[in-house]
Amino acid sequence: MKLRIQPTKSSKLLYIQKSVRNGKKVTSVIVKKLGRLDELMSSMNMSEEQVIAWAKDQVDELNSKKDSSDSTVVVLNNNAQIEIDDKRLFSAGYLFLQDILYSMKFKNIIRNIDNRHDYKYNLENIFSDLIYSRILEPCSKRESYEVARSFLEPPRYDLHDVYRALSVIAEEDEYIQSEIYKNSNFIINRNNKILYYDCTNYFFEIEQEDELRKYGKSKEHRPNPIVQMGLFMDGDGIPLAYNIFPGNQNEQKSMTPTENNIINNFGFEKFIICTDAGLASAANKRFNHVDGRAYIITQSIKKLKGEAKEWALSKDGFKRVGTDKLIKDITNISEEDRDYMDHLYYKEDPYDIKGIEQTLIITYSPKYAAYQKSVRDKQISRARKMVETGNIARRNRNENDPARFISRKAVDRNTGEVSDSAADCYYVDDELINEEAKYDGFYALTTDIEDYDIEKILTISERRWEIEESFRIMKTDFSARPVYLQREDRIKAHFLICYMALLIYRVLEKKLEEKYTTEQLIKTLREYKLLKLSGDGYVPVYTRTQITDELHDVFNFRTDYQINPTSRMREIIKNTKR
Repeated sequence: MKLRIQPTKSSKLLYIQKSVRNGKKVTSVIVKKLGRLDELMSSMNMSEEQVIAWAKDQVDELNSKKDSSDSTVVVLNNNAQIEIDDKRLFSAGYLFLQDILYSMKFKNIIRNIDNRHDYKYNLENIFSDLIYSRILEPCSKRESYEVARSFLEPPRYDLHDVYRALSVIAEEDEYIQSEIYKNSNFIINRNNKILYYDCTNYFFEIEQEDELRKYGKSKEHRPNPIVQMGLFMDGDGIPLAYNIFPGNQNEQKSMTPTENNIINNFGFEKFIICTDAGLASAANKRFNHVDGRAYIITQSIKKLKGEAKEWALSKDGFKRVGTDKLIKDITNISEEDRDYMDHLYYKEDPYDIKGIEQTLIITYSPKYAAYQKSVRDKQISRARKMVETGNIARRNRNENDPARFISRKAVDRNTGEVSDSAADCYYVDDELINEEAKYDGFYALTTDIEDYDIEKILTISERRWEIEESFRIMKTDFSARPVYLQREDRIKAHFLICYMALLIYRVLEKKLEEKYTTEQLIKTLREYKLLKLSGDGYVPVYTRTQITDELHDVFNFRTDYQINPTSRMREIIKNTKR
């Protein structure tokens, strides 16, 4: 700001003015009118030189206040158009993700990859932008390039470079996974004493299968070729490693190769592996029964044989978790246990398998049994209506389909007698209902841990739901499927990008102490936008909330001021890449 003296016919006018940029033009605006020189001389009883000196002091005072308070005067002209193609709205939610990614020494990882390859594009920018866009606005790789153009730091690469970079990302897959895990220990304490593993699959909008995309049992029951993903998670729910394999391959064989990679490249020694019954092969159990490793694996009660199954479903021999009191009949507990429904009950027995000494643990939850019965009663009611209306189409009867309770028998239309050649007659089968009801409230798992604490074992097993939630986040919130890429290396790169996005998101949750839902947190990141005022800075156009306040506190920067000078934003960007 400076003093302006404008001559008039009778005197001089004193102003304080400021230069502002309007597009490519610089104009002057009046900040403050000090008054006519002759009037100021009369009222202040000063000479002209003294009044001008006083006016300059006013300018110095305003400049001093500006420097100390970092205030900004913004002047907008309602007759001045904005420039054509002048980008003004920017997505800034990626800054929090960038802080996490670069805290895991991402720059060092890319530098090492650069040394092994000969390319001219900026892999660091391409890879990081693809990760951010997968969280903030999941879309195709072509559209992700356009999303990146909305970031405060525009892409320093071309679209064709993105597809070339995917091949390098795929080639460096295992190296990136292992380095990111090691470096993640700098920002969070990784719980590598317990590992969880599970599988899911992703469909492709194609009809012809190839070496990787094969027809298999789709989780979404879709008639498309699929690729399967196996995901390892640490004891605190943070992704650890992953693998992909053809859609027609047995998922039981997918665990040990990646587990070997973790043991050899991640520096792990002793840990407990926890997974579900679908991966409970004898080979997987043997692999995790040596070298200080152990397992906790769910067990299908329906697949138990003979006496083991009969013992599991019997109502006696249970204890309430946390006590040693033996209960004769789990369905007939004494009135002393008033809160019977809220407790969990268990029993245990040796259940060796092919030379492995293990324990079979059966739990029973009255509350879960009541819930299962309630759900089934509604399904039975729907099944009866289907029989009454004759609306029984051919369908793939899964475990939640009411049609699973419907059977049919051949009946002669004239005599009403059963006949193999007569038309089909449908009915709700009580035997099927009673068979399913036998398993209400029961749950089973096997473990080879010696001298275990039952509560600890059950607590470990209960956390398996987090890996299912991770799959849901990738598929739903990050739109990881369907996949439209064709080349195998680019498909592999796509899944690594999705995995990295999931890892960063889970670390973000952990930093915020898991206070917010996925929907709340992702919505906040996606709406975190800044409006650029030419020459002045950036104005927040997001809603300040408890979540944004906590994000600013955790990551040690703020943008929720009425205006953020450009210099401040440059410093924030610089700090998120340290």
